[in-house]
Amino acid sequence: MRLALLTDLHANREAVEACLAHAQRQHVDQYAFTGDFVGYGADPAWVVRTVMAYVARGAVAVQGNHDYAVTRPPSARMHAEAREVIAWTGGQLDAEQLAFLAALPLIQRHGHACFVHASAHAPERWEYVTGIDEAERSIRASGSRIVFSGHVHAPALYRRADDGRMGRHVPQAGEAVPLQPQHQYLVLPGAVGQPRDQNNAACYAVFDDAAREIQYFRVPYDHGAAARKVIAAGLPIVFAMRLVEGI
Repeated sequence: MRLALLTDLHANREAVEACLAHAQRQHVDQYAFTGDFVGYGADPAWVVRTVMAYVARGAVAVQGNHDYAVTRPPSARMHAEAREVIAWTGGQLDAEQLAFLAALPLIQRHGHACFVHASAHAPERWEYVTGIDEAERSIRASGSRIVFSGHVHAPALYRRADDGRMGRHVPQAGEAVPLQPQHQYLVLPGAVGQPRDQNNAACYAVFDDAAREIQYFRVPYDHGAAARKVIAAGLPIVFAMRLVEGI
């Protein structure tokens, strides 16, 4: 099976459309969405409706911290500008969409794979996996051969060898990385809706379980149109600039 991995969509219709179209050309069989469907961007209703449609056809989806936030009272853990967008987003979603986000699990396991937005170690804490220690903690807590997550907004691949040694790889666009069956892995496909690695092209990845490889993609899209929508909606301009600058 070829599985498309999309995370941190962040209400960015243009980026989501581009990645879904690209994934279709890669002849994927199924999709997994690892959280943060809303926040920052100007098209939350369209993005949530799209994810709901894919889930109805068998896709995996888990809850991200922005999805969690929009269905609950404001939290001081989010910075003020992000809370402003979350408050606006709540008014853009209908009752069915809000119920969908609220009901999403924090973590799902299917076979040898684990799907989670942040870390499989206490996923409700929304820990960022930015280094070896956090990656090992998530892998060990998952009890799975491979962990698919997001939250970090930059692509990366971590490996825990059968002897316990950890390694980290920064994948290049288009690169297909072979995965060894005796090792465990943590896959960060990068952000669809708001990349933060100095590259404004959308990110996603495809996992091929038959070939035992993961391939990372960068997909150019009309980030200018997405940024203009953010401004037109009256949302903080910093979130428009992030789309343009990729930071």
